[in-house]
Amino acid sequence: MSNLINQKCVPCEGGIPPLNKDREKEYLNQVKGWTLEREGIHRIRKEFSFENFLKSIEFVNKVAEIAESEGHHPDIYVYYDKVVLELHTHAIKGLHKNDFIVAAKIDKI
Repeated sequence: MSNLINQKCVPCEGGIPPLNKDREKEYLNQVKGWTLEREGIHRIRKEFSFENFLKSIEFVNKVAEIAESEGHHPDIYVYYDKVVLELHTHAIKGLHKNDFIVAAKIDKI
């Protein structure tokens, strides 16, 4: 994971293929607790649990700071004491290394 944490997202405007299944698996092994969803657009997903709504929102704000600094934004679902994050690269309709970089940085929170 430290390898991904030390990297910076690169702009991806499309025109490249998404990661193949072997690369997806390779990067997934570097981010703990994230699951790979291959139904439809390939994405990675992780659920985080908190004591209450305020703690959930505090976490979301930290995720937002990472997303803005990397220029790569997750889909965020907020429930009372739970936050679900999903990452994929919209421009290529699949997974890119950037998704795993952001996941690693979120895990460091």
